[in-house]
Amino acid sequence: MKNTALTELHISLGAKMVPFAGFNMPVQYSGINDEHETVRTGVGVFDVSHMGEFILKGEKALDLIQKISSNDASKLYEGKVQYGYIPNEEGGIVDDFLTYKIDDQTYMLVVNASNIEKDWNWISKYNSYGVEMKDISDKTALLAIQGPKAAEALQALTDIELASMEYYTFRKGTFAGVENVIVSATGYTGAGGFEIYVANEDALTIWNAVFEAGAAFGIKPIGLGARDTLRLEMGFCLYGNDIDDSTSPLAAGLGWVTKFTKDFVNADNLKAEKERGVTQKLVGFEMIDRGIPRHGYEIVDIDGNNIGRVTSGTQSPSLKISVGLGYINNAFAKEGTEIYIHIRNQKIKAVVRKPPFVK
Repeated sequence: MKNTALTELHISLGAKMVPFAGFNMPVQYSGINDEHETVRTGVGVFDVSHMGEFILKGEKALDLIQKISSNDASKLYEGKVQYGYIPNEEGGIVDDFLTYKIDDQTYMLVVNASNIEKDWNWISKYNSYGVEMKDISDKTALLAIQGPKAAEALQALTDIELASMEYYTFRKGTFAGVENVIVSATGYTGAGGFEIYVANEDALTIWNAVFEAGAAFGIKPIGLGARDTLRLEMGFCLYGNDIDDSTSPLAAGLGWVTKFTKDFVNADNLKAEKERGVTQKLVGFEMIDRGIPRHGYEIVDIDGNNIGRVTSGTQSPSLKISVGLGYINNAFAKEGTEIYIHIRNQKIKAVVRKPPFVK
């Protein structure tokens, strides 16, 4: 298993460590509910250094990104971030990822930890443009400092004006005395905040400075367990659960980042699928009866007929009820429709709800 630059620190803080995407990662410290509440109402810090980062550089860097990405990266300006996915040739998804435009010839792609090698090989396969590609994943640490108090807690550490940064933009600057740090107004929690990209050797310096600056705001370390409950309350997809190599991006609700104004891998087939219409959709649902939906559980109608499957589910710490995501036949996808989750040979009632579950 790989370690991040901060693995020993997490162990010393008493974190419960688990294998995740080939890394030894903290799943929780004080407990998922406590950590979840900390991020929703205050500020917390995730070590997400397991994520992958690629630098694409050259005159044709944009051309390569346009080819492999569903979204239109020509809309990016310096300091702007864009969400998209990498379509495969069979109608599924290689990965979902972020594109950072550093300058006209330099971009950073941020990919999921479990897909670093797969994504690298896929993008390389389409690199007939002579684009210089560099995988900086093993050299880069990434901290996600999330919550409504994040800007206030961090402002003393940088001359970047944090509160005025627009969502999905980034700035390069000095942070906690470290130069050339990327500060990004992005995150995976729906609670606001920033993501900080630094070299591994500076990770501990940044971590310590963040916790010193955030002490007055009740800052806490947060594990992957709360990261999952926070993203699920927002209805954010997780690669490997809600989307994968075999799921249709259109069925997954990713039509909004599928731009047919340009050519990209499998665009013609996806366009034809859009015109035909999908037979299932990824929807959110809330449990009415008691029970926790889990990945892979069957979704059925009142007569017990299969109408779909659960892809993610949890007990929502904010709402105190169970919520989930799943693919479901179109006839049952309308908000307010009652459905049933097959849990331990019982039909447990739920209702279709449009995420985010926490407004």
